[in-house]
Amino acid sequence: MSEDVLVPGGRDVRASLDNPDADACVVACPPHPQMGGRRTDARLRAVSDALAGAAATLRFDYGDWDEGYGELADARNALAWAREEYETVSVFGYSFGGCIALLTAARESEAGTPPAAVAALAPAARLNEELDAAAALDAVTCPGLVVYGERDTTAEWEPVVERARDLNWSVEEVPADHHFVGQAEKVGERVAAFLRGY
Repeated sequence: MSEDVLVPGGRDVRASLDNPDADACVVACPPHPQMGGRRTDARLRAVSDALAGAAATLRFDYGDWDEGYGELADARNALAWAREEYETVSVFGYSFGGCIALLTAARESEAGTPPAAVAALAPAARLNEELDAAAALDAVTCPGLVVYGERDTTAEWEPVVERARDLNWSVEEVPADHHFVGQAEKVGERVAAFLRGY
């Protein structure tokens, strides 16, 4: 079961809330909107399906392209909305969205309101010099997971994985490319298993 949600904020951010009757919620950040990234992404849906019965999933579309800044604001607004509705809220993202999820966890941690946990699937290391996910990991105060494909030549994930390992985060390698072709269900289960713990 899914409900439509309009995320409050200064931008037009629409979302789908899966399994709304759960006690916890995971905010799911999609891949790059200029590359076709949307809330319907197969990897986001796989995580949502794997979380069914354990947590709601708020899959959202970013507002108009804003070089990462507006997209980060969209994720934080989605997290704020979820906090109004649910006791426990975590954040997850894939690719560009993985970078956004990590930056969101860092900014929220700095504000004293970290999510329960953060998970990033094949995260981009940075969006620009100011929006650097690898550097932002130091500020994150909640448990974190990074899952990456060993054959991923699309995203620059190495700096995030290296820093995550330095910080003793959970890091998992999957024999896959950036898109996890044929493995969306498998990686969805891995991410969901981690998030269910929090």
